[in-house]
Order: sequence, then C-alpha cells, then structure tokens
Amino acid sequence: MTNAHDFTLDAELDATESWDAEDLGTDEAGDWVSGYADEPDPEDVDQTVGEMDLAERHALRRVATLRTDLEDITEVEYRQLRLERVVLVGVWTDGSVEDAENSMAELALLAETAGSEVLDAIYQRRQKPDPATYVGRGKVDGLREIVQASGADTVICDGELAPSQLRNLEDRLKIKVVDRTALILDIFAQHAKSKEGQAQVELAQLSYMKQRLRGWGGNLSRQAGGRVAAGAGIGGRGPGETKIETDRRRINTKIAKLNRELREMKGTRDTKRQERRRHQIPSVSIAGYTNAGKSSLLNRLTDAGVLVENALFATLDPTTRRTTTADGRVYTMSDTVGFVRHLPHQLVEAFRSTLEEVADSDLILHVVDGSHPDPEGQLAAVREVFAEIKADQVPELVVINKADAADPMVLARLRQREPHSVVVSAKTGEGIAEALAVVEGELPRPDVEFKALLPYERGDLINRLHQHGEIASLEHTADGTIVHGRANEDLAGELAAYSL
Repeated sequence: MTNAHDFTLDAELDATESWDAEDLGTDEAGDWVSGYADEPDPEDVDQTVGEMDLAERHALRRVATLRTDLEDITEVEYRQLRLERVVLVGVWTDGSVEDAENSMAELALLAETAGSEVLDAIYQRRQKPDPATYVGRGKVDGLREIVQASGADTVICDGELAPSQLRNLEDRLKIKVVDRTALILDIFAQHAKSKEGQAQVELAQLSYMKQRLRGWGGNLSRQAGGRVAAGAGIGGRGPGETKIETDRRRINTKIAKLNRELREMKGTRDTKRQERRRHQIPSVSIAGYTNAGKSSLLNRLTDAGVLVENALFATLDPTTRRTTTADGRVYTMSDTVGFVRHLPHQLVEAFRSTLEEVADSDLILHVVDGSHPDPEGQLAAVREVFAEIKADQVPELVVINKADAADPMVLARLRQREPHSVVVSAKTGEGIAEALAVVEGELPRPDVEFKALLPYERGDLINRLHQHGEIASLEHTADGTIVHGRANEDLAGELAAYSL
C-alpha cells in the first residue's frame, strides 16, 4: 500500500519537493480534503494534547477529485497528484449475505483509512478460498477486466493470502495485490507515534514480509563472483548467498534487534506496573473494536484529553490516566489499541507487551458501537483476542456506546444479550454517571477489616485510607480519630499499632 500520508509522485520528482508525512489526514466522513487547518493559538493553554495531535494530523489534507496532470511535460517533469485507486475482492465462505456485505464495507473503510479511493468491490460465494488464486479462475478473468476498465492501481483481498496466491494474482492481474493483513499493517505504520509503537509495527511488518520475499528475475538470484562490489572477487566465489537469502538474513537481523529493543521497553512498562501493584492501585482497561469510541469514553470519564478521530485505528499508543472514585479511592484507567475481525497474528505478537495491560487489569470496559450494523460480531471478534492474550478471565463490563445514534431496538437486544452492561453516549454524556457508579462498584475491595484510634498527628494515615482503603465510619474524639473500615495488608499492618 502507498502510505496514506504521502502524495503519489513520479519517481523523478525531486525529494525536496515531497510533502511532510505527518501533515495529512481525513475528515470525519473519511474523505480527503485540501487546505491548511487553523494553526493552534500558542496562548491557548486550554488546548488538550489530543486536540494538538488532531490538528497536527489534519494540518494538510488532500482532495480526491483534484489532479495535477500536466499537459505540457516539457517545462517540468511529469507528475500526478492523486489517491491510490483500488478494487476490493472478497470470498464469502459462511454466514449470511449481510455478514459478507458488512465485511466488505469494513474493508472499504480500512482502504480509505490507508489512503485510497475505492473504485469497485466484488465477492464470490465459495466453500473455501481457491488455493491458487483466492477467487476462482473465472472470477480472476472478470477482475482483470474490471481493473483494466477502471484503471485501478491495486487489488485488495479481504483475507490473508498465501505467498503463492499473492504471486499468482499479481502475475495474472499485472498490478499490485495486497491482502487484509498488509492493509492493516499499513494503517498501523501511519498512526504509530511513540518509539515503542513504531518498533512494534515494524516488527509485525518484517515478520509478515519475511515469508513473502520474492526475486524479480535472475539478477536477484545471482551469486557473488567476478569483480563485484565490496571487493568480494577472488576468494568470494562459490556457494555464496543469493540476493533473496541476503534479504532474508537482513530481515532476521533487524527482527532480532527490534525484539531486544522491545524487551527493554517492556522492562520499563513492567516496572511501572509493579509499582502500581506494590501500592495496590486498581487498574481498569478500556478495550474494544476499533472506532467504537474508546478514546472518547476515556476523555469523558477522566478528562484525559487524548486524540479522538472518526477513523479506524486512530489510537495505537496506550494512554493511562490516574483518577479517583466518588469516595476518594485512587485507580488507573487505560485506553488501548482497537481490535478488528481477523486481527493479524503478527500484530498480536508484536503488541503483546502492550496488550498485557489488558490481561493484568482488574476490570475491562469492553466498548461496543451500538450504532454498528453488527455489534454482536464486534463483541465476538474482541473476545477472540481476549482469549489469545489470556484476558478472558478478567471481569468484564460491556459498555454499549453511541446510544445517541443507535436504534433503541438494537440497544434493547444488546442489553438482553449482555446483562452485565451499561448504555452510554461518550459524545453527549448520557449514561456516564451510571457507568462510573458501576465501575466503582466493580473495583476490588481491600481485604483486611480494621478499627483503629489514630492520633491527630497521623493525618497521613487518614489520607492514605481515603486513597487506598474504604472508610465505613469516622469519629473525632478528644484522644484522636476513631476509624472503622477496610484496608490492604500493608496499610492494615501500619494501623495495627493503633487498633482497638
């Protein structure tokens, strides 16, 4: 896939005329638009980090319908400014026609998020994908006619293609073929901002690419010999590495380096997590399908101010915020990367250290889009990932979001299907108070019950009880403060000296 944040330029275009990769984005409808976004006022101290990130992402936009084909190419080099034009292909193996159409609609949204213009979409009913060309031979011929008639640059298949399927389709269609996995990886590569997120995406891309290396002609399969580069002539001939073997070795070396870097970053994340455990601070993770409104919910619940955008996989880097319950107890709430149907295995492996935040949390807020055509499918797809990362045993509260745009009949059906759920609208604030009350009730309670007479000079213990314990009753007397409640073992040990 062409990077959505790069213009499609002719190879002869000078590098100094390229555009900034981080300055492009989509509007709320997913269409590319042109023009410079209003620059943020440097004196506006109320602007959140998320608003600044969104302004940066939308600083320069494109118009899909505008072209700069030059009629006179003698004055300057020929160039063309446009989106990548794609045709979608799917294989419908099970489920209803509605399921197949929902899957193709989601693929179209993914393609537009990656920076392409969808020209056409076709799918075929088969018991299983064709082992040679994914779709049947006749469908390939029809697809080639569609590609030639529409002038498409790329074909995107709604599934993970084997290397042989990819090669056969490209040989017959004569244009680039991309599968669903490569498409999702491309979107992740565009949206990753942190060093850890970029390393995780690169690791997933290299793992995917390693199995799909191919040579283009004999020059890439020639062994070293003669007067070759780096002086590997005499003494360098014989059973040397071919070009594809060299590429594979370099990829393996890069994968090993990225794994080392991610292990170091994982150590930092583990240290922070252990520090929270040492202080016995409960943690809540917000997880769910992509574009279900997880970041909006985090902003509504904690005033986090993180990036919110109506796009798939807008959030890749997890955000953790410290917040308090109504009675003063401290806990953390984390926003996580969104999931999708058939999430690439390479991504789950690469993001495992990040997804451990979900598996190690005390409560999962499973956010589902109530206005989506298939919310039950979203719930099932996310729970498959939960099982893969060993998070299926963590207590779960289903948060049905976008109640302002959902059909009341669908909301009633979801409430009946998921009894342990709440209905909210992160956009309007509807149901947020109820959701917070349920979350506070679901948080783990301290283990040890106590009753103590605390001297007035030990106000620090009272403060810690408010933050990390539960105070059932508090009475001020002449000798000190009589406190009755529950606390964790460490805090209860300090209170033992004043127990009644």
